[in-house]
Amino acid sequence: MKKFAVVLSGCGVFDGAEIHEATLSLLAIAQAGAQYELFAPDILQYHVVNHFSGELMSETRNVLVESARIARGKIRPLSAFDASAFDAILFPGGFGVAKNLSDLAFKGADCIVNVEVENAIKAMLLAKKPIGALCIAPAVVARVIKGVQVTIGTDKGTAAAIHAMGGKHVITNHGEVVEDTVHKVFTTPCYMLDATIIDIYNGANNVVQLMMESLK
Repeated sequence: MKKFAVVLSGCGVFDGAEIHEATLSLLAIAQAGAQYELFAPDILQYHVVNHFSGELMSETRNVLVESARIARGKIRPLSAFDASAFDAILFPGGFGVAKNLSDLAFKGADCIVNVEVENAIKAMLLAKKPIGALCIAPAVVARVIKGVQVTIGTDKGTAAAIHAMGGKHVITNHGEVVEDTVHKVFTTPCYMLDATIIDIYNGANNVVQLMMESLK
């Protein structure tokens, strides 16, 4: 049975992992007949957002601890990730990708990617194993893998940042997947577009299905 590593960035779209994208990715993996294990870096979040009011909160939270909410407690620190134990890796989106897994939200094309995230992506690339990324996560992959072809949908600013980082952006719509066959990277826009939860499932499922096909 194929095994996916899924990397989370907290819990909640504005300061962590996008919960719909994360959960529906896990569903798609299970429906494809594969297993998954969840990981997150053991670091502090950049900040904490009140998801009801949209205001910043005067508290600190840990990315691994918050991600454990989605994982129902069954999660490991990303420092424990071993590429040899997995067939594929997948990154759901959410602002946590751009604030916690990197500083893309603040520095754009000049962003720095968390070293554990970078190491995980590079290890899977070296092993020629598929890498999936949803929503804003493809931009972080583009920072690590020079020349990779990805999509974040239609957002011109993020697309420009991807090009500035040496990547290639392809405009896509709901559920569409860009497959970079050279680097084995699979990306779809999800909530980078004005999407419904059905669109999110379709995007996540299409990415997982293509990743599974590449493993045959």
